[in-house]
Amino acid sequence: MTVRTRFAPSPTGFLHIGGARTALFSWAYARRHGGAFILRIEDTDVARSTPEAVQAILDGMQWLGLAHDEGPFYQMQRMERYKEVIAEMLAAGTAYHCYMSIAELDALRAEQEARKEKPRYDGRWRPEPGKTLPVVPAGVPPVVRFCNPREGVVAWEDQAKGHIEFANSELDDFIIARADGTPTYNFCVVVDDRDMAITHVIRGDDHVNNTPRQINLLQALGAPVPAYAHLSMILGDDGQKLSKRHGAVSVMQYDEEGYLPEAVLNYLARLGWSHGDEEVFSMEQFVQWFDLDHITASAAQFNTEKLNWLNAHYLKLADPQRLAAEATRRLARQGVAVVGGPDVASVVALYRDRAGNLNELADAVHPFFVAPKPTVELVAQHLTEATLAALSSLRERLSACTWQAGELGQAVKQSAVGSGLKMPQLAIPLRVALLGLPQSPSIDAVLEVLGRERVLARLAAVLPA
Repeated sequence: MTVRTRFAPSPTGFLHIGGARTALFSWAYARRHGGAFILRIEDTDVARSTPEAVQAILDGMQWLGLAHDEGPFYQMQRMERYKEVIAEMLAAGTAYHCYMSIAELDALRAEQEARKEKPRYDGRWRPEPGKTLPVVPAGVPPVVRFCNPREGVVAWEDQAKGHIEFANSELDDFIIARADGTPTYNFCVVVDDRDMAITHVIRGDDHVNNTPRQINLLQALGAPVPAYAHLSMILGDDGQKLSKRHGAVSVMQYDEEGYLPEAVLNYLARLGWSHGDEEVFSMEQFVQWFDLDHITASAAQFNTEKLNWLNAHYLKLADPQRLAAEATRRLARQGVAVVGGPDVASVVALYRDRAGNLNELADAVHPFFVAPKPTVELVAQHLTEATLAALSSLRERLSACTWQAGELGQAVKQSAVGSGLKMPQLAIPLRVALLGLPQSPSIDAVLEVLGRERVLARLAAVLPA
C-alpha cells in the first residue's frame, strides 16, 4: 500500500498554528513512508471562502516548506463529480430525496426537546418496504439524505486516541446535498478521500464526530476506509483554548514577528508528539522518527518561551547571508537602505547570538546603516571633554591602522592608556560616537565591520571643530 495523506483546509480564514501542525504531521507521515502528500482546498462554503484566504494558506505552506505532491485541488471545481456520485447513490437506494420543510423540521425538533429526546430527523421520507411516503409537495425542492444504517455501531481504532465507536442509532439520515443541489461537507470529504485514494487521515479532534458519518458513507460507496488519527487541541500558555491572543493567528504572522520557519516547525513537531527527550531536531530527523504511535491523546499546551528559545537557537545556526537578506528586508520596511553601508552579513554575524528573532536582529544592526543619534543623556554622560580628547587621539591612530580587528583593538587600548583611561572608559564613549549606543559586541569587531571611512567620519562628527 502506498501511503497517501492529505491536508484539507477550509479557506474561511488564515492558516493558523493548529492547521499548520496538522499539515506538518500529514506531510511527515507521507515522507516517512515514501508516500504522497495531497493539498486539498475545501472551499464549498462559498459565503465565507475568499481568494485571499486561499492565498494565505498557500503562502503559509510555502513559508513552512511543506511542499505537496499533488494539488492543490479545489472542491468547487469538482461539483460535477459530486453530483454524479449523488445520482449513483439515489439509483442504488443508499440516498433519497427528502421534502421536509424547515418549518416541519423545526416543529419536529421542538416536539423532541419537549419529550427530552435528542433532536434528530425522524426518517419520514426514507423509503422502506411496505412504507407509504407522504405526498410530494408541489414546488418544494428536495434535499438528499443518506440512508444511514440504523443498527449496530461504527467503530475504528484511532491512531491517536485508541478505540472509538458510535451507535448508528445516534446518527440520523444526514443531508448530503442541499435543496439547491450543492453537496455538504461530509459528503464532499468522502468522495474526495475515495477518489484521491487517501490511506491516512490526520486531522484535529474537532472532526471526531464527523468520522462515523464519513465511514458509513465510504462503506455505502464500497470504498476502503482510511486509518484515522485525530490530534488533540492546542491550548494557550494559560491552559485555555488557543485564541488570537495566544498565537492562533496566521502562520505568516510568525514571519512578520521575526521567527524562522525551521524554529516554528521544530516547535510544532513537539506539540502533541515526542521522540524520547529530543527537543531540537531538523525536519530530516523528524521525518525519520515520526510515527502515529507517539502522538499524545491529551491536549498540547503552547509555550511561547520555548518557541522563542528555539528561534534564538536557530538564529545562531543560520547562514549569515540568509540572515542578511532577512535583515535587509526588515530594514527596508523602516526606510533604511543598506546600499553603500557595511557588509550586511558581517554586521549580522556580530549580533545573531544576541537576538531572539529577526526583527530584533534588524533593530540591532540598524545603527550600522544610519548616522548615529545618541540621546542628550548619553552625550552628557559619555562624550565629556576628557573622552573627546581621547577619541581625537584614537582617530589619529585609526587613520594610520591596518584595518584588522586585532590592530584596531590595540589602537583603542593604546589610546586609553595614553589618555589615562581604563578600557571601558574609552570603549563606551567610542560606541556612543559610532552607534549612538553604550553597548555593542566587541569594539574591535565593530570597528572592523563599520570600515575605515565610516568610523573616521562618525568620530569627526562628534569631535570639536
